[in-house]
Amino acid sequence: MAPTDPGTTRDQPTPPVSSAPTAAAVSTSLGPTPADAFDALYVGLATALFRQTYLLTGRRNLAKESVERAFEQVWQRWPEVAVDRDPAGWVRAAAYEYAMSPWHRLRRAHRHPDPQSAADPGSRALLDALLDLPPAYRRTLLLHDGVGLDLPDTAAETEASTAAAAGRLVTARAAIAERMPESATPRSPDEESALLHEQLGTLAHAQPVAPLLTPHAVRTSSENKARLWTQGAIALTAVLVCLAAVTMVTAPPRYEAPPSPAEQVGGVPPRGGPQRLTTQDLEMQRKLDDELVHGPARLVPEVR
Repeated sequence: MAPTDPGTTRDQPTPPVSSAPTAAAVSTSLGPTPADAFDALYVGLATALFRQTYLLTGRRNLAKESVERAFEQVWQRWPEVAVDRDPAGWVRAAAYEYAMSPWHRLRRAHRHPDPQSAADPGSRALLDALLDLPPAYRRTLLLHDGVGLDLPDTAAETEASTAAAAGRLVTARAAIAERMPESATPRSPDEESALLHEQLGTLAHAQPVAPLLTPHAVRTSSENKARLWTQGAIALTAVLVCLAAVTMVTAPPRYEAPPSPAEQVGGVPPRGGPQRLTTQDLEMQRKLDDELVHGPARLVPEVR
């Protein structure tokens, strides 16, 4: 189900957090081409989605990156999204998943929230209290009390049971009430939801919107990334084929058994030093010992 417009259903003077078009509005505004339909969805949803992701993260650059990345995924899977009963919910879920990824904590630019520009102390306290909530509780509160989804749709989008989503919602409201004095007054659940809807809408619209890419730029970026991934996959496949071919060429044509391990041979005499001198060797040794060691006589051949 597409999110309803909280500004009309609850009759609040504050602009709603989300001004996303419903599925029927999107279907009637579709152009004759897929690009026109995508552009209509982008123009009607990008700004509101930026405000929502900013409330989830407290980081403008991350919110801008999340919105653009989500719409890039939408364009890559446009045949699937175009026939979905809730295209706005599809892109919202993709943006939320990217914005709340824990891997962003490893990036230096996204380790700390941005300085708040809201001059109202209440708005600053509300955003601080919202960012202190666990991610799942923060998302549940924003979807139900900010965007205006009912409890079953909130549970479905957060991939939780209805009972779990209700428990998260009650816990998140209690945590906000502790930080916000005006929210501590006992109210009915509907009145409390309406108050949070107004407060979140005021906080969201008080933040400046980062300059987003044009729909054409988003589609071009999506196509370039898809082309790059395709080329990378082709290059990797070519490398694997080349490695397989080299292996087939250099591999032996038949199986060669490895050489047997060395074994000790018995009955062979051990290697020794010099052999014993023969009789002639001993006679020559005595003759050399008896003659002069130096002098010309040693060089003159003996005449016999």
